[in-house]
Amino acid sequence: MDAVITTYEDGLRDYHLLSSRACGVTVVVLVLLGILLDYVVYPMEQSRFVWARIITSSLIAVALIALYTETGRRHVEAVTFAWLMLPQIMIAWMIFVTQGEASLFYAGIILSIFAVGTLFPVGHFHTLAFGLLTLFSYYLACTLRKDGIQDTSQFLFHATIILFATSGSAVFTYFNERIRRQLFQLKEEISRKNSELAETNANLVQIKGHMLQQEKMAAIGTLAAGLLHEVNNPVNYCLMAINVAQESSVAKVDATLDECLADAKQGMQRIQNIVSDLKTFAYRSREPSHYGNDFPLEGAISSALRLVGHEIKGISVTRDMPEDTLVHGDEAAIIGVLVNLLSNAALAMRAAAGRHDSAEFFVAKPAMPHICLIVLSRTLPGPASPELKPGTGTERFVATAPNAEGGRVYQSRTRSRRS
Repeated sequence: MDAVITTYEDGLRDYHLLSSRACGVTVVVLVLLGILLDYVVYPMEQSRFVWARIITSSLIAVALIALYTETGRRHVEAVTFAWLMLPQIMIAWMIFVTQGEASLFYAGIILSIFAVGTLFPVGHFHTLAFGLLTLFSYYLACTLRKDGIQDTSQFLFHATIILFATSGSAVFTYFNERIRRQLFQLKEEISRKNSELAETNANLVQIKGHMLQQEKMAAIGTLAAGLLHEVNNPVNYCLMAINVAQESSVAKVDATLDECLADAKQGMQRIQNIVSDLKTFAYRSREPSHYGNDFPLEGAISSALRLVGHEIKGISVTRDMPEDTLVHGDEAAIIGVLVNLLSNAALAMRAAAGRHDSAEFFVAKPAMPHICLIVLSRTLPGPASPELKPGTGTERFVATAPNAEGGRVYQSRTRSRRS
């Protein structure tokens, strides 16, 4: 709120500065045009009135020049109020040298008060002060004459009209200030809403991009699952052929042939496992039930280890977990998290301590039921105290970076067959 007020005050000062310059030029022109009025009303005083108008216009011009200085910009309201009083003083002097309370220049005082209240860039306190000073100037112009006030009733009538004009202009200026402040606040609110709308639109564009990317990845996953299924068929044919060949009498007699068939069978089984892991990782059904199935955590870890076998080559992996640990969730998503975790951790460990680290998985059951901890750590020479930070499954997964220290902990809802 303070920032909005400060911005409003700065904007109001700029508005006063611009308006003061424009109104000052207008007043200079009107004061000089008043020479024609002097010729019509008081032709015998025209020479003195011309000089009075020239001097007043020159002083107003000096004040306008001051508004272009740093001091003038900083005190724009005071400078504006000062040059606004110059025409009033000039008119009061003209009243003094002509007819006093009966002078026709009384109308010029009233018009000046209404103009300040409706058109000029001053506040309601300034308008009130301007009117009271004008009334005081009119009083001095009438009382300091040689004969003083001749018609008291006319003087009181004119003074009352000046007070009415001052009060009306001050009230008008007060509500004008309130409206100006409300308009400024509305402008600030619209600007803020536009900024929020622009940010929301940018977020929507980003979300749209993410959704399109997810659709592309889902399509690629479906395509990959179909291709892997086609790859799996010839692998099954080869395994069947190897099994038949191993049962033949020739393979039983020839030890070398039997060993070659066993190696080929092992290679085919490895291909079959990789294809199965890739199908699990790549294919995710759109049915909601597939996001709430129970699956063995050890199987998901084994699949992830096989998929990142190249990245973790040379790094020892130790698993210590019960075989009956079931995880409730999306198996493909969990495997994706583990793949990222293992590959990034392997990169971090190699960058930090060479290629002789040991990555370890531990699964334990704390006091809280249905919670298991998966800990990825590394073993370095000498004492170590890794900092473990809890998270939750795929929602708070933090991939380790090359500057990672210690380990990460990920939590997932689980249940055991024994429990």
